[in-house]
Parts: sequence; C-alpha cells; structure tokens
Amino acid sequence: MNDKKLKKKKSRFAETWRRLKKNKIAVVSLFIIFLIILAAILAPILAPYPYDLQDYSAAFSRSSKEHPLGTDRLGRDVLSRLLYGARQSLQIGLFSTTFAAAIGILVGAIAGFYGGWTDNLIMRILDVYQGIPMFLLTVTLAAVLGPSLRNAIIAIAISSISGYARLMRASILTVREMEYVEAATAINVRSARIIRKHIIPNAISPLIVSITMSLGSSVLAGAGLSFIGLGVQPPIPEWGAMISDARNFLRGQMYLSMYPGLCVMITVLSFNLLGDGLRDALDPRQKT
Repeated sequence: MNDKKLKKKKSRFAETWRRLKKNKIAVVSLFIIFLIILAAILAPILAPYPYDLQDYSAAFSRSSKEHPLGTDRLGRDVLSRLLYGARQSLQIGLFSTTFAAAIGILVGAIAGFYGGWTDNLIMRILDVYQGIPMFLLTVTLAAVLGPSLRNAIIAIAISSISGYARLMRASILTVREMEYVEAATAINVRSARIIRKHIIPNAISPLIVSITMSLGSSVLAGAGLSFIGLGVQPPIPEWGAMISDARNFLRGQMYLSMYPGLCVMITVLSFNLLGDGLRDALDPRQKT
C-alpha cells in the first residue's frame, strides 16, 4: 500500500516536472534561483574578503583585480557584501513566506471546511485585516517590534497571512464537495484528519504557485524595510540596506546602488517567472 502511494506521488511529481521542463523561461529561472541560494550558502568560501573588512585607502575604488565590483565608502568589498547580503535577503523571503503560508493555510482550511458562522467570523476578520495596506502594516509592525532581521520576518509574515487564507478557502470550497471527502465524512473520520489527509493535499496546487511568487515579494519587502532602517542592521549586509547606504552617492558612484538593486530585481523576477511556470505545470487541464 505504501509502495503504491509512493509511486503515485513520484508519478505526480514526474508529470509536473515534465510539464515544467517545457517552459524554458521557468527552467532558467529555477537555475538562477539555485545559483543565488548556492552563492548565499557558500558566501564564506566565495567572498574574497570579510563583509565588514574596512580599507579607507581603497574607498570608492572602481572595478579591479583586487575588488571585482569595487568598494563602498568605507573601503568594504562590494562583491563580498553582495554574497553575504544574499543570505539575509533569502532568509527574510524563506522564513516569512513559510510562517505566513503555514498559518494562512490552516486558517483558510478551517474556514472553508466548516463554513457557517466559523467561515463568516474568519472572513470578516480578514476583511478588516486586508483593509490596511500591506506595506503600511508591515512598516508599522516592524517599527513596533524594533529593527532586526527576526522582527522584519515576523512583520512581513503577519502582513501576508490573509492572502494565503483566502486562497486556501477558495480552493477548499471546490474540494469540499468531492466524493472522497463525503465518503470520509460518512464513515466518521475526524475533521482534523479529513483536512490534513484529503482536503489540503488536493487544494494545495494554487498555494504552491502563490508561495513561489510570494518568496520574491517577501525578498522585495525585506529590502524595503532594510532600506528605511527597519530591517537588517549594520554592519550586516543586506541588499536593501546596501542601496540605502549608497543613495547619497548616486551621481558619482552609481554602481554602489546598481549592483544590489540588480540582485533584488533578478531574484524577484526569477521567483515570479518560476511561479508562472509552476502554475501551468500544475494545471490539470494542461495535458501536453
């Protein structure tokens, strides 16, 4: 029995991967994301200098053999700071999205499965929740909690929960009337087990696409918080903080803000394009 389930899961994954491979843009985006993650993990090995090493005699140096991407106002190597900054930006994206998705999926599953007053209560709370602009809520929470990597993750996650909850609820309203759910209910299977074993796995496809795209949005939100001083704090590098630190030198040393800006743009774009590819690959109507 377990072998059959494992084979079914493998065949579903293989079919999704087969469809995804046909989308060359999505595959390239996946490869770029892999390279960014690998660079972040291997930052201590790949970085030519420590991210906080200062050399005032080399401040504002242009690209050279010693400093391939130049140095900043304190003589710190830009390439090293970009590599270490990838760690902070990806942590914000990964952990905030995971936290928000876990809570949002659970809340949406409860609302969609039970319906009635439970659904109405949760949806009305989410209506109020979503009445506040997301970035305004994120900034407010980050300011109240205090500037740090952890608090930035919490602020972004809390601000993102409602989107996952609504999407999960909409998916479950479709799945809830399926025969296998009715059969499980008829034989008195506990509601928690029905949600965990039958409803969430069959309603998760739209969430996978949303989570993939939200990873990029969370990286962008984290860069925004760091840019205004509410995210990662100096001397730890982060792409948004690097842009903020370089904004006073745009005329003479534009490269200081251009490189981290390109990193943010490429990362967000790659996650969005991969999400588009996954949406097509997970669509059951796509039989090609």
